[in-house]
Amino acid sequence: MSDTDTPSGDPEKTNVNLRVTEALLEDIDATWRKEGYNNRSEFMREALRDAVRHPDLTRESWKEIAAVEHARRTGESESFSREEILGDDE
Repeated sequence: MSDTDTPSGDPEKTNVNLRVTEALLEDIDATWRKEGYNNRSEFMREALRDAVRHPDLTRESWKEIAAVEHARRTGESESFSREEILGDDE
């Protein structure tokens, strides 16, 4: 059991204070609602997990991912099947 696990096996949570601009907070709130998260904290935890799990992804990489995702959602990009991407070997 790690230092942050309770006897029930659930990890303990610690509050972290974070100061952001009102504009960023509005963007965060719009995003978590649009993406279907239950609340702001759940969204922020997932964003932090992604940053920690994938430190090799640069800010530019995340921007590219966001741009591709936006294009996909708005129909501004072509769609490809899994088979087209992976080839006939799979």
